[in-house]
Amino acid sequence: MTVVGFEAYAGLARRVLAGPARLGRTRLVVVDGPSGAGKSVFATRLADALTATTGGPPPVVRTDDLLAGWDDQLTFWSRLEERVLAPVRAGRPGAYRRYSWVRRRFLDREVAVPVGPVLLVEGVSAARAVVRPEASLSVFVTAPALLRRERALTRDGPEILPELLRWHAGERAHFAADGTPAAVDLVVDGAPVLPHDARRYYARRLRTGSGDARR
Repeated sequence: MTVVGFEAYAGLARRVLAGPARLGRTRLVVVDGPSGAGKSVFATRLADALTATTGGPPPVVRTDDLLAGWDDQLTFWSRLEERVLAPVRAGRPGAYRRYSWVRRRFLDREVAVPVGPVLLVEGVSAARAVVRPEASLSVFVTAPALLRRERALTRDGPEILPELLRWHAGERAHFAADGTPAAVDLVVDGAPVLPHDARRYYARRLRTGSGDARR
């Protein structure tokens, strides 16, 4: 994919807030992409820019917190819909229980998701076709496959490699079937090589039809 240029998170935050709300009264932002691409960093920095614009932090839901382990890679969606999207769509606060990857169970304490101007959902398959019509902004973050693997192993430890390889295969199959990279509003380079202020600017790329185009 080709880099278009660097754009400011602050400008993107203003565009989100100026756009229409499609999930009830809330502007839903979905940040998708393969594991290790930089989705969490992008979502956090956009949330910071939205906070600076609105004066209050938007809720950020990480889909990894909703997965019941490695085998729930794509089948967690009903949990997100029932506990978060449906209530917010109806103008009510949502709540979900966070999965502990150490204890291998969902924790008892619920995480509240208040209704507000913006809701961010970040994680693999967050921008799947079923939710794109309700998203005010859909984003796909990408990075080279070897770098993504290194990031994941550094973060979670080398012992996850067998599961990680299986996970990456599932990602590729999903993105190919869903057509996510070509359908989203914005494709972001999660590993740009040109120098820039990474806290203020992100690298925008041209859209592509392949979810693993930078392998």
